[in-house]
Amino acid sequence: MKKALIAGVAVLLVLVIAGLLWWHHRIAQDNDHVVLNGNVDIRQISLAFDGNGRVLQLRAEEGDQVKAGQVLGLLDTRTLALQAAQAQAQIDVQQQNLLRLQHGSRPQELAQAKSRLAAAQASAAKAAQDLARLQDIAAQTQGHGVSPQDLDSARSNAQVTRAQADEQQQALRLTELGPREEEVAGAEAQLKASQAQLAVYTHEIKLGELIAPADAVVRSRLLEPGDMATPQRPVFTLALTQPKWVRVYVSETQLALVRPGMTASVTTDTHPNQPVQGTVGFISSTAEFTPKSVQTEELRTSLVYEVRVLVQDANNALRLGQPATVRIDVSAERHDG
Repeated sequence: MKKALIAGVAVLLVLVIAGLLWWHHRIAQDNDHVVLNGNVDIRQISLAFDGNGRVLQLRAEEGDQVKAGQVLGLLDTRTLALQAAQAQAQIDVQQQNLLRLQHGSRPQELAQAKSRLAAAQASAAKAAQDLARLQDIAAQTQGHGVSPQDLDSARSNAQVTRAQADEQQQALRLTELGPREEEVAGAEAQLKASQAQLAVYTHEIKLGELIAPADAVVRSRLLEPGDMATPQRPVFTLALTQPKWVRVYVSETQLALVRPGMTASVTTDTHPNQPVQGTVGFISSTAEFTPKSVQTEELRTSLVYEVRVLVQDANNALRLGQPATVRIDVSAERHDG
């Protein structure tokens, strides 16, 4: 019985000594690290359509990982598509009209104008001959061979046909000269206006696509197909996968040990044996009271400094708001001191 008791005491003593040695070794190791507690933090995006309209389709669910440039949703743009088709038809008509003006008159049009001029000139010549003949008869018969009404009618006909010949002469000249520069410029301006209108419709149709601006994870889906969307109503809340950091707070005594660029490891209760590597990035230049998320009974009125430890979380193991433990390697700082 005594031997068993002695053996038990000996084993207990060995365990106590081993524990003390382990604790001493841990303290020696912790002297080279600053251990801090904080929470994972990332940037978020409230993603909304740039245009107005009814949601036609959404292509992402909560928890989905999306890539930059991926189309996440569509608005109903059928009315805009019809307006764009109408604008394109107007452009086609105006392009043909502009080409006609730029190319000028065709040979067939010139020949037609010349034929009309020749016919008008022939009519004017015949009317002049008829008037001259009647005037000769009236002169030879002292006005008894031709009535005054016939002379007036012949005289009017000669004037009309001469005016028609002059009109056809001017028409031929205009046909030879072609359209004026102002007409061409006006047609070009109308074409540009229609092209600009088509560009507006095309842009509005493009605004009907909801595109992911960066690699991210969908946190919330706030609208559904059939809802009315506006630029003021977010459709998705996205959590960016990069950059990701852990927000911790150091006391004034620890502040002297922490420098930007120091290496750190981050662990969570979910993966205590799988640390994520990081570096110290931002260190606040002003103190603040301990945040509620990390304060304890004795630190309620303590002033601390915010520190952000940037991490490279390729496996997306760290989640937004997740509590984490950060161990910052300050061994080089201590040795230099």
